[in-house]
Amino acid sequence: MSVDIDLVIPTIGRPSLDVLLSSLGWSVDPGRITLTIVDDRPADAPTLWLRPADLGVFASCARLRRSGGRGPAAARNRGWRAGDAPWVAFLDDDVVAPIGWFDALVADLEAVGPEVGGVQGRVDVPMSARASDRERTVGRLAGARWATADMAYRRAALERTGGFDERFPRAYREDADLALRVLDAGWELRPGRRCVTHPVQPASAWISLPQQAGNADDALMRAVHGRTWRRRAGAPMGRLPVHAATVAAATVAVGAAAANRRRLAVAASAVWAALTAEFVVRRTLRGPRGARYLSAMLATSVAIPFAACWHRLRGALRWRGATRWMGDRLPAAVLFDRDGTLIADVPDNADPARVEVLPGVASGLERLRALRIPTAVVTNQSGVARGVLDEDALRRVHDRVEELLGPMGAWVVCPHDDADGCGCRKPAPGAVVQAAEALGVRPEACVLIGDTQADLDAARAAGARGVLVPNARTLGSEVARASARATTVSEAIDHLLGPSR
Repeated sequence: MSVDIDLVIPTIGRPSLDVLLSSLGWSVDPGRITLTIVDDRPADAPTLWLRPADLGVFASCARLRRSGGRGPAAARNRGWRAGDAPWVAFLDDDVVAPIGWFDALVADLEAVGPEVGGVQGRVDVPMSARASDRERTVGRLAGARWATADMAYRRAALERTGGFDERFPRAYREDADLALRVLDAGWELRPGRRCVTHPVQPASAWISLPQQAGNADDALMRAVHGRTWRRRAGAPMGRLPVHAATVAAATVAVGAAAANRRRLAVAASAVWAALTAEFVVRRTLRGPRGARYLSAMLATSVAIPFAACWHRLRGALRWRGATRWMGDRLPAAVLFDRDGTLIADVPDNADPARVEVLPGVASGLERLRALRIPTAVVTNQSGVARGVLDEDALRRVHDRVEELLGPMGAWVVCPHDDADGCGCRKPAPGAVVQAAEALGVRPEACVLIGDTQADLDAARAAGARGVLVPNARTLGSEVARASARATTVSEAIDHLLGPSR
């Protein structure tokens, strides 16, 4: 029987990998699967050595790849791109698969139609009677939506979305980000019936402190998916608002003390102490009772609010205006709305003298041209249908734009009004598709930069990606809904191309 599933397991060389491979050996049919193990240790680490005896039934269908310690998102991308099966199943290297897991995986995938882009397995996390803070953290995987501890994606969905966003450096939020992009691309995601066990690996009682770096990843999620991302991803808010209040109280207390405002300092200190005490009790009430553990919980409970807020602020500054991940490929072409994006919005403008290039446009175009990425303009000009513009006037305006900015590639103009019911007026996809055809690229490989929801909707309808660059006329609701936005065209292009390009 032909291979129809690629199984990808990223690893950092933990002993749990041997346990997983052993558990899989009881149920996997090597004739239907190819195993890719991705060594995500640093590039200078010794090569991961797996003997045929370690691989068991996978000895004839396994391959090893390296991802240079760039994190689980990059490792999973390295793994799925190494194969060609229509489905890619991901497992973490610290789970255990029960007998029958593979048959359940096949049943899950065979039960869904072509509209389904991914099927999630259930995750069971064994917990002790007095669970530690670490156990409770890992235990959240049991209810997490679309966790890649056991998740299968259709290859077409991975190719369409570019796979995992490698800007997520940790095993945190990269799975939710991919799921939302797959959903936005038009596929459905379904829960399956298969199940794996996720034992809690030993870890320091202090691990919760460095884990606060995940707050920076939450900032990236908000920048890319908008303020509603938590609801869509099923991700609770957590304690960040309480942490912010704790840090604010401590800051006020220190500032008031420095200003010799004793009553305010005492009041703010009391608020800080109360919030910190509540946090300590919440983390220790049903946990272990050892003195060393309790002292670690006390110390980290004091430090966590400050670490959480710091990482969230750092992430918000770093990822402001971040756009959606497109994989490791440059966009095949970048398309632009005209009015309000490239030039100032002058309604029904027929006067070349009134053309004013907006800030950030020229420098952004320079970057695209340096990389030989083609461009085009897609613009609605209903003034033609209403009789206030003609083709000669439009040509003069467009000639002036190119005089100021250089050749823009294809110009695709929709001359219709809303009442005409055409397929080229944004938010319809026709103009985007025409621009892609004129440039000789696929619409799915393009990015459209615009200033309204109609631009984003047209991009999505054509299979392209959209980036909102709002201006004074952009509605607040449009800004809130935009999953990718930037403050200028130059900033949008910087995020698309990355700082190293």
